[in-house]
Amino acid sequence: MGFPKDFFWGAASAAHQVEGAYLEDGKGLGIWDALAGGRVAHNENGNTACDHYHHYKEDVALMKDLGLKHYRFSVSWPRVMPDGTGRVNEKGLDFYRALVDELGAAGIEPMVTLFHWNLPYALHQQGGWKNPAIIEWFAGYVEVVTRALSGRVRYWMTLNEPQCFAGLGYEVGEHAPFQQEPESLPAVTRNVLLAHGRAVQEIRRNAQQTPHIGMAPTGSLYMPRDESPAAVEEARQLCFSALGGSFSIAWWCDAPYLGSFPEDVCRRLGVKELFSPGELAQIHQPLDFFGFNLYHAVGLPVPGSAYDSTRYQGSPRTSMDWPVVPEALYWGAKFLTERYKLPLLITENGMGSNDWVMLDGQVHDPQRIDYLHRYLRELRRAVDAGFPVMGYTYWSIMDNFEWAKGYDQRFGLVYVDYRTQKRTCKDSYYWYRDLIASNGANLL
Repeated sequence: MGFPKDFFWGAASAAHQVEGAYLEDGKGLGIWDALAGGRVAHNENGNTACDHYHHYKEDVALMKDLGLKHYRFSVSWPRVMPDGTGRVNEKGLDFYRALVDELGAAGIEPMVTLFHWNLPYALHQQGGWKNPAIIEWFAGYVEVVTRALSGRVRYWMTLNEPQCFAGLGYEVGEHAPFQQEPESLPAVTRNVLLAHGRAVQEIRRNAQQTPHIGMAPTGSLYMPRDESPAAVEEARQLCFSALGGSFSIAWWCDAPYLGSFPEDVCRRLGVKELFSPGELAQIHQPLDFFGFNLYHAVGLPVPGSAYDSTRYQGSPRTSMDWPVVPEALYWGAKFLTERYKLPLLITENGMGSNDWVMLDGQVHDPQRIDYLHRYLRELRRAVDAGFPVMGYTYWSIMDNFEWAKGYDQRFGLVYVDYRTQKRTCKDSYYWYRDLIASNGANLL
């Protein structure tokens, strides 16, 4: 069967990871600007990053040459509203207007993520995601962006990976705002999910053309030990249990997509009930697709071994130390579409590696090509099995600022020399270009 003719082949980025220009043209401080000092590898930051703010035309030209059907990017809340509320920075909006115009001229569908982690610092000083006022703060920001861009943008994602900005930001302290306050998770969970619901309402109320709305969560995906019915059911139950803690899929997805909140998550949070029926109704707004960022799967214990079912002695891993588990795309497509009953968009998948420009002036990354080939064969298997997969988004279009890891990890199809901002297309760029041109027909 293969991929459908209208399959969305794309790539992604996030504002703070690529834009730079961190205080230019009226942009305000975000929490990753204000709080990351000393908490990022080599004391690096996103002040310049890939300077996409000034290189966006060059970058879109590369996307056009690549043949992308869609480009997923995020809008910087502090660039648009420097204080988080109130005053709107028109120069910030002008950048995104120009970007979506450039994408439109290149024949590329823009997909906008409204929040990808860099909360305005002014709002953090008022409690950030712990403060219930953020529900309306976020709604106000979404209204501004929707009115400005919806004439050009049809596809919207409210939040990227609440598992990370809530779990790693407020529970573990690995990401901004670098707090270790697990006791704040009930309040953060409430405010994040209620803000999502309000955001969907604002998009639908203000959109100038029919919007297609989803989220871009991630989560603890479990795969079966084998394909027996019992093993498949065990993995399914684990996927949607609270075992993954704040990285649980159901924790962040059941309320928006199903209108319910898991009882085992409530028990884990130490509350009898987190939402009233009316609040669940506010969160459970109609959505059009199920976005999911998926790189690997959680391993199951192997009796008598220090390893697990996704890691074994000498097993393949990326430079992020993530196991290479291509089958995750098949099982993810199966479990997620069966539970949430919507078309699946893989909103992120990719590989961090230690790439460099070689003596011939090129960047040869055969491991990334092999990674893509293996993962996309499994996605095609899911499509052939009848699971509704609408598209695939490679992370990322270019090397960029990898949050607390700094610049060591290179995920891009395009190599960026951060000293000169020179772009070099990697071998994987050309491989992916050929794949898109054939609509995946060249996957053997």
